Amino acid sequence: MSQPEDPGPAKLIIGLIMKDKKILKPLAKELSDIYGPVDMVSSWFLFDYTDYYEPEMGSPLFRRMLAFQDLIEQSALADIKNRTNAIEKKFSENSSRNVNIDPGFLLPERFVLATGKNFTHRIYIGKRIYADLTLIFQKGAFRKLPWTYPDYADMNMQRFLEQVRSKFLTDVRIKN
Repeated sequence: MSQPEDPGPAKLIIGLIMKDKKILKPLAKELSDIYGPVDMVSSWFLFDYTDYYEPEMGSPLFRRMLAFQDLIEQSALADIKNRTNAIEKKFSENSSRNVNIDPGFLLPERFVLATGKNFTHRIYIGKRIYADLTLIFQKGAFRKLPWTYPDYADMNMQRFLEQVRSKFLTDVRIKN
């Protein structure tokens, strides 16, 4: 019989897709006011994997990733997604988003995103939110899955996530 265990803390990572890079500063401030200080920031990635967001947000679009210093409970992901959806609305103009916010968490063995959209590989976690297993960590590197979004399968993104993972492991060891 398996013995239930408390899940360990996770590293909160929030991805942002936007056209106007100037909104990053107020957006990052709002997010850090809620989730604590940002301790790692990716470089800007040109978001050219799909035109899904262009009708609403325009182009060119850019992605930036923020990793937060304070660790979260894994069970908080649904609340975080709902809160970031409200922030998206706050930064919207004329019913169009200026930013897409993708919260997720990183653990030593995986990277998970939150979404409001159901699909075969997504697990319902409550509050109308699903968890998407986006990447797994095996043999010293993140590995994409058949459904991994192309921007998360990108090697530059995976290198950033590997840096965040390394810092996360160091932070967890220091606390223990």
